[in-house]
Amino acid sequence: MGDAVHRYTQPPSKVLHIRNLPYETTEEELRELCAPFGRLVQSKLNVGANKNQAFVEFPDQTSAINMVSYFASSADPAKVRGKTVYLQYSTRQEIVHSKQPLDGPSNVLLVTMDNLDPTIQITIEVLHLVFSAFGFVHKLATFEKAAGFQALVQYGDSETADQVRQALDGRHIPRHVLNDHPNPPMLKLSFSQHTDLNVKFQSHRSRDYMNPYIPVAPHGIDPSLAVGITNPGGPNPMDGNVLLCSIENQAYPVNVEALHTVFQPYGFVQKIACFEKNNTWQALIQYPDPVSASNAKTALEGHAIYDGGYNRLKISFSVHRDLNVKGQNDKSMDYTLTAGAPALAFPPAPAAAPLGGALPGRPSAPAPANGPAPFGDHSCAAVQT
Repeated sequence: MGDAVHRYTQPPSKVLHIRNLPYETTEEELRELCAPFGRLVQSKLNVGANKNQAFVEFPDQTSAINMVSYFASSADPAKVRGKTVYLQYSTRQEIVHSKQPLDGPSNVLLVTMDNLDPTIQITIEVLHLVFSAFGFVHKLATFEKAAGFQALVQYGDSETADQVRQALDGRHIPRHVLNDHPNPPMLKLSFSQHTDLNVKFQSHRSRDYMNPYIPVAPHGIDPSLAVGITNPGGPNPMDGNVLLCSIENQAYPVNVEALHTVFQPYGFVQKIACFEKNNTWQALIQYPDPVSASNAKTALEGHAIYDGGYNRLKISFSVHRDLNVKGQNDKSMDYTLTAGAPALAFPPAPAAAPLGGALPGRPSAPAPANGPAPFGDHSCAAVQT
């Protein structure tokens, strides 16, 4: 049949071979093409000498047959980015990836969910909340295979990944990050053969926390799946990952430690830099991603650190993306250089408190009479109205 659009001589398979794809076709584009016929279990992209072929796997043959039959009888061929692509049944019944988990250390962990309840949605934000508690997560990618829901988590070095594996392997995801679900899944961790994940788009399935300039995939951010997002519309993914903070009605001095205590419940604070501009105290707080920064801004904007409306926070997004912190002192700190992993504790992403109430997760307390107490010794209060 030569270059016929569909191969009928090949027995049906739940795996389809797609040819003539545009250069660097993404997984999101393949899922969009296949979505009317069913969900994809897994896919394999950039196949062939010209990197213009792919394999997609449906849960069953029925979905694959429906897709092949539809485009065989349709006047409109299957297209990706306006380019006609060709479908045929694969000779295989399952996609097999050549890269398998390793026994030796690696900086990338393969995460498998054991006994995952179908009513639980494990989002990329949930995974980031869990795994960033042990170190700075560089990249995250989620996918589905025959083994179920899986993820790849990339750290900066194999030592950190090994610490995480030892701490979390066989542990359950904390219930409070899953809305107190009674049956949280168990984490099974192993080392991946990957060393650097290729994240081309920021989406609800993949994130690169090292490069905020990576474009957001169309429909790639699903606000309804994000954890702790209090804005009904979700954060604008084009907002920055760095916040500019100033203090109004300042009665007490503020240092790096104080700011870290206030901002860290909303995500891993990477860097903080304090400075004065036009006789006004200001600070820059860097998160690994815009979602964490948006959560913090939504929750803290307009609130006061101390009871009585003292040290009121005024927060906006900064144009900076990666702060150049040179000193480790009370005015600047780079927390990505901190050695050691924190204890096993996953604070829930707090929701914004109404004005007049305590800051999220912090009961109100009066301001100290003779200057501020250390932040670890008293709580933050909200603006008094």
